[in-house]
Amino acid sequence: MKARNATLSEFETAPNDTRDVPQSVDFSDKSTRSDDMEDSLEEWISELQEATEDARGAEVFRQWLDAQAKLHDYSPRNTALIHMQKPDASMVAGFWTWQNEFDRSVKEGESAIWIWRPNTITAKKCPHCGNAPNYHEDNEDLNCPLAPDAPEQWDSEDPNEWTKGEILTGFSPAPVFDVSQTEGKPLPESPDTDAEAVEAGQGEDVLTALQDAAREIGFPVEVVDVDEWDRDAKAIARTSEDPPEIEIQDRDPAAAAGDLAHEIAHAVLHTGWDNPERPEREIEAEAVAYVVGRYFGLDTSGSKFYLAAWAGNEPEEITERMKTISNTAAKIIEAADD
Repeated sequence: MKARNATLSEFETAPNDTRDVPQSVDFSDKSTRSDDMEDSLEEWISELQEATEDARGAEVFRQWLDAQAKLHDYSPRNTALIHMQKPDASMVAGFWTWQNEFDRSVKEGESAIWIWRPNTITAKKCPHCGNAPNYHEDNEDLNCPLAPDAPEQWDSEDPNEWTKGEILTGFSPAPVFDVSQTEGKPLPESPDTDAEAVEAGQGEDVLTALQDAAREIGFPVEVVDVDEWDRDAKAIARTSEDPPEIEIQDRDPAAAAGDLAHEIAHAVLHTGWDNPERPEREIEAEAVAYVVGRYFGLDTSGSKFYLAAWAGNEPEEITERMKTISNTAAKIIEAADD
């Protein structure tokens, strides 16, 4: 169930948003909001970077993964911001989205949760790099074969013939609200996140959905009888092959589903690698499997995140890894939901 974000102009015609609700961080000051949001994100990433070698870092990382599992439509930066402001948030949408699409109203006295909203314009768009013609002219170091100063060996194209499209120009703060901050028409229950049913051994539907997702993404899956299984691991993705072949042991469906989520993650992230089980890659695959498992209600209590493998990474590298984890989990979840 996806909900688009409200724009600032949409919200500012609604009841005021500066109400006192206890929150971990506060972005209510409009004059400093953008800077406060950026500073909070930078501080959060820096703390995670500094804590990679102790248990605190693993717990902070797990909390972000929990938020990502509930809010997989949102970017890593936005899920971190949502978690900072309302750790128990489970589904967020803009003020008018709740009202117009879900027939629910924001309760009086609730404070907005602030996230980053992409700003776009519609303009002629370079078919290679996705930027506007004037961006080519203003950026001399732009690495695009269609830029005016590109090497002569590149085929040039007339910008006048480019088609129009949406071009990202930046980001601005936008307010959203969690479902717990609203009231009105009940939301439909989501049967695919019924953790109780999955934990009771009824994980066949989840396993089937993940098998279908793997095939849709492009990875064949073979279920091998336990009597024929001759490995210590319960599943394997042959990432040195293209496309990777995934094999899982035929066992309890919920357990097999968790194994499969992990191997799909390896296949998506590490195709072409001879050894995808190096510690830093294993963290990525385990994190993706954790998000997918939490989303579908699988038992993820055995997940381990040894972030020491990321020790020494710069904040930008950690941010990029989180983006990779987020995008990969969303890709698997959406394919399985389909």
